[in-house]
Amino acid sequence: MTDTLNPNGTLPSITPLLQAAQQASASIRRLSTDRKTDLLNRLAHVLTEHAADVLTENQRDLDRMDPGTPDRTDAKYDRLKLTHARVLDLADSLRTVANLPDPTGEVLLEREIQPGLLLKKIAVPLGVVGVIYEARPNVTVDVASLCLRSGNACVLKGGKEADYSNRYLVGLIQDVLTEFDLPKAAVTLLPTDGPASRGAVVNELLTAVRYVDIIIPRGSESLIQFVRQHSLVPTIETGAGVCHTYVETSADLAKAAAIVVNAKVSRPSVCNALDCLLVDAAIADAFLPMLTDEFAKWNVAVHADEVSYAIFQKASYERLQPAQPSDFGREFLDYACAVKVVSGPDEALSHIQTYSSRHSEAIVSQNQLIIDRFLSEVDAAAVYANASTRFTDGGAFGLGAEIGISTQKLHARGPFALEKLVTEKWIVTGNGQVRW
Repeated sequence: MTDTLNPNGTLPSITPLLQAAQQASASIRRLSTDRKTDLLNRLAHVLTEHAADVLTENQRDLDRMDPGTPDRTDAKYDRLKLTHARVLDLADSLRTVANLPDPTGEVLLEREIQPGLLLKKIAVPLGVVGVIYEARPNVTVDVASLCLRSGNACVLKGGKEADYSNRYLVGLIQDVLTEFDLPKAAVTLLPTDGPASRGAVVNELLTAVRYVDIIIPRGSESLIQFVRQHSLVPTIETGAGVCHTYVETSADLAKAAAIVVNAKVSRPSVCNALDCLLVDAAIADAFLPMLTDEFAKWNVAVHADEVSYAIFQKASYERLQPAQPSDFGREFLDYACAVKVVSGPDEALSHIQTYSSRHSEAIVSQNQLIIDRFLSEVDAAAVYANASTRFTDGGAFGLGAEIGISTQKLHARGPFALEKLVTEKWIVTGNGQVRW
């Protein structure tokens, strides 16, 4: 599916779309908290009412995928696919966001800086939020809900793989905006790139400093790095997840096995899934064979270091291959993981320091001193003790939806959700004061 092209096969400039979004942002900024709540609740109702149509459009996207995709377990297929349950989850997320505290207008500081001269710092919307993402149509709804609730307009650049889904979802959102006498441009979906203008839309968005206030890339490491290197608009990264789970000598092995299996197979195509398992040498012979039945059930490919390879081979695990250096620090996004046997906490922490993307890291242990050391020393947005990394999520953290998981340290870290879609404004009121 393509957008209207110029005679030379290029797309028209997106500047008019960005200008309209900027103008629409003023209308969203003026909305009252109650009005925003009503709008999102109405959108939840409309989304539920049109769930079947959403799935029809999503199936059109799925049908365009490479027909050679093996048994539809491909990670891209999972990210793209919507189900009735997932659509209902999106509607529930809309209702949750609708009822979260409005982050705008909050007084962050208030004082009198000299007699009669009053100073306030308040939270205000960012303005126009640009989000670039890949084949995840759920992001369309999540971003729109968070931006509208926080008083922002949004400009969405979704991947071409989800174009039918994204167009339909944005159409529903814009219909609700119209019901509320708001400009459709408050939620704008940018066109997919034409064959002769590959990347032109993204490049124009990244340089639109007059109209867009912030850019948030959500997707592969290559996408994030491209945006980081080329954007003139301030950027907040939502980084790729290279997540480790370290099973320490004192761990309850049954709990550890359940945590590892859940972190790997519950939804391997997402950024909080397990990519590398670290196991203390003292328990490796006892622990690793405990994983084989569940790993085999889910057809997990194990990229094993020399020690763990011998253990898995002795346990007759079939989907086994020697780990390559590139397997460590790799985000698999599939039913696959790396496994390494370590000599103890020092080596585990050193490995994580070297290969972590600083997303989510976990330890399974009953030694409180080692747990405390791990939680203190590991530099990541989220660190876990005796729990699966799969909880790193705006919804699971009670934040409603999320735009992504930020792995940087400025402005936002971890689930990038509602309360981070604001900035600050200083308001000073006086009665004629001057300063020489």
